[in-house]
This record gives sequence, C-alpha cells and structure tokens, in this order.
Amino acid sequence: MSTLSAHVEAPINIAFIKYWGKREGGEKLILPTNDSFSITLSTKPFRSKTSVELRKDAKEDELWLNGKKSDISATPRIQSVLAYVRDHCPEENKHLKAYIVSENNFPTAAGMASSASGYCALAAALVKAFNATTIDVSMLARLGSGSACRSAYGGFVIWHKGSAADGSDCIATQFADEKHWPEMQVMCAVLKGDVKDVSSTSGMQQSLKTSPMMKDRIETVVDQRMKVVCEAIKKRDFETFADITMKDSDDLQEICRTTTPKIQYATEDSYAMIKLIRAFNSKKGKNVVAYTFDAGANCFMFTLKENLPEVVAVLRAHFPTDFDKFFFNDEALLSQCKSFTVSDEYTNLIDYPKKSIEMLLQSPVGSGIQYNDASESLIKN
Repeated sequence: MSTLSAHVEAPINIAFIKYWGKREGGEKLILPTNDSFSITLSTKPFRSKTSVELRKDAKEDELWLNGKKSDISATPRIQSVLAYVRDHCPEENKHLKAYIVSENNFPTAAGMASSASGYCALAAALVKAFNATTIDVSMLARLGSGSACRSAYGGFVIWHKGSAADGSDCIATQFADEKHWPEMQVMCAVLKGDVKDVSSTSGMQQSLKTSPMMKDRIETVVDQRMKVVCEAIKKRDFETFADITMKDSDDLQEICRTTTPKIQYATEDSYAMIKLIRAFNSKKGKNVVAYTFDAGANCFMFTLKENLPEVVAVLRAHFPTDFDKFFFNDEALLSQCKSFTVSDEYTNLIDYPKKSIEMLLQSPVGSGIQYNDASESLIKN
C-alpha cells in the first residue's frame, strides 16, 4: 500500500461585514451576493484538526468525524470538495481513496459552528495530500461552507464575491496579517439559545427573496462599509471599526426581522448584551467594545487589549460568571481580568436579571491554517 498524507489545523473566523445570501445561480457553488470581511482567531484554544491519508488499495473514501464514521454519500458538499480535488490533481493520484479523520475541540456547550474551521482544514489537507497545487485552498473550502474560505488566512480577511459564473474569482484574500493590529482582541460570550428553527442556509435565501433591505445592502451598503472599514483597519482606528461592525450586525438582525416569515436567532440575553455594550460605550463617550452576532444567540465582541479587563469586569457585573467558565488564549490577560475591579458607575448600566453566561472565550487575531508533521496525525494505524 502506498500512502500520501497531510495533517492540518484550521481556526474559526468571525465576520464583521456579514455574508448573508447567495447570488442567483450560485447556490451549489456558494457564491455570495456581497463581499464579507472577517478576523481569524487563534487555533488556541479552539480549532478543527484534519488528517488525510490516500490509500491505493481502499475501495472508497472514508470519513471519521469526532470519533464517529460519517456517511460521505449523504453529504453532498463533502462530495463536491473531493470531486473538485480529483479533477485538479496529478493523474497518478486521481484513483487514490481518501481516509479522512477530523476532530473539533469546541466545547459542546459553546454551540459554535465548526463548519468554517472544519471545511477549511479538510480542504487544505486534501490539496496537500493529493498534491493538487493549482487549487486555491480558500476556493475549495468555500465549496464546503461559505465562511470556511475566510479561515484559510490569518489576520483580516476579505471574501470576494467575484463575478465569474464558475466561481473562479470568488476567493478569500488576506487584507492585513495577524501582526498588523496586535492590540485587537476577540471574545465570545456563549449564551443559551434554542436549536435554530431556520438554518442559516435557508434563512439567508428567504431573506434574499422577501426582505426589503436586501436590495440596498447588495447594491450599495456593503460596498460603502467595506471602503470605510478597510481604511479603519489600515489606520488601526477602533472607533470607526466598531461603528461599522455594530451597524452591520444590527442590519443582519433587522434583515431577519423583515424576512417573511420573520427569522429570529437572537435571544433576550443577546439583546441585553447589545444594550449593555451600547450603554457602556455611551458612558465612556467612545466605542470601547463592539458587538457582532451571526445566525445565533452568541455575542462576539471586539476590543483592544488595554480595555479588555474592564470590558470583562462590566460584563461580569451584569452577567455574573465564574472564571472557571473562561477559556482564554492569554493567561496573563485572564489574570488581569481576575484582579480588575470596576467602579460602581459601571455596575448597573441596564435593567436586566443577573444571570451567568455559559462561557467566555478570548483570542487574539490568529494566523490561519497550520500544517503539522506526522507526529500530529489523527490516523492511528
């Protein structure tokens, strides 16, 4: 038996200019209606990890996810990714079967989508194992999950909507690397939320058909925001970055509200978090922290490192949460949070029942895909 293999880790990413809707004819290839912009998180503490081994004597491709065998035939997007790789790899590798082992180490309670990191890790591992050097990893990852293409790079990443019918120009590129703005920090307050009644895949297409806000968003709003936020990132202008981020998040919530039938992913806790952040920024007289929400209840936050301990203290004053529910990339920063005491004027900014959040995650801006050697293999022969 001859083998070719690859071992990859990929991070999650958080969009601050949202992807919401596929253009006409772009459903299968996942071609969006507008550009989107994201920050890549560190692979510590949470990431997806994939090992691929190509086997000459195997009869079919095989996938194991988090210790359980998955049915590839029931997953069209994985089939699409595998088919594309085989169409673009060297002739001598086309007949080889892929043995794939993937794992995500996200806590179950986090309720965070692992599709972005998972499909990105899969795409990168397949490209390397099959030696398909002509393939853009971000483009291949997109065939699995739209947002996965943005996890291919570290730092600040743009997913370009493109215009080609075959999606060849619908790729992700790095706008600025992870060293450009080292003060930028990302947090996620994991909040209780019900299982989605409407998946993001079907929700965005319903919004495209029925929300009166989508036309302006596609034609003018996103392009204008992209220009402004690009300049803000270049200048490390947090005030403007935060303003654009929160406006775009609010727009997504409003688009869902004006979709027929109405879609709601946020919960009462989500809205309380928004009110708290707005009240805190207002009290400070500037944007110290920005919120953004995807199609779910969890509140993602951006802030600068110097302000993070105070932001956490204000958060805990309103959502009292034990530090054992904190998962920080930076232990020194966590220590600062534990010792920070917030002044009384910031302890009752909103009228809302005191309750704990599920967990709080922290990450700096991360570096994207990581290729590992065989010692990191998930495949145990």
